Amino acid sequence: MNELGRHILAEIYGCSSEILNNKEFIEKLMVDSALKAGAEVREVAFHKFSPQGVSGVVIISESHLTIHTWPELGYAAVDVFTCGNRINPWNACNYMTEKLNAKNMTATEVKRGIFEQPVSVKALDI
Repeated sequence: MNELGRHILAEIYGCSSEILNNKEFIEKLMVDSALKAGAEVREVAFHKFSPQGVSGVVIISESHLTIHTWPELGYAAVDVFTCGNRINPWNACNYMTEKLNAKNMTATEVKRGIFEQPVSVKALDI
């Protein structure tokens, strides 16, 4: 079996509310995380909510990284989806967890686009 990509779904807890509410910090962190994993950044979009919270996406050649923060809970939901096998999504996820000064993180990896090698088919003479 082969897969087209790897998708990390991370629950990051015990973070500083100030960090999680800082759009500039979160945006830089996400871009740096992509780069630390060896990804090629294409586009970036982030939004600061009122009264609190930040959401954003970093589009990479290999797919994307997203984050949604709840500063009042010290919580961030993070997705790191990479296609191919050139970069490791765990590198980005672990870097984010470290820089958010998280007390703990749980994550699940989902294999995306799982397929089996095609079986050769002979043409039929009709």
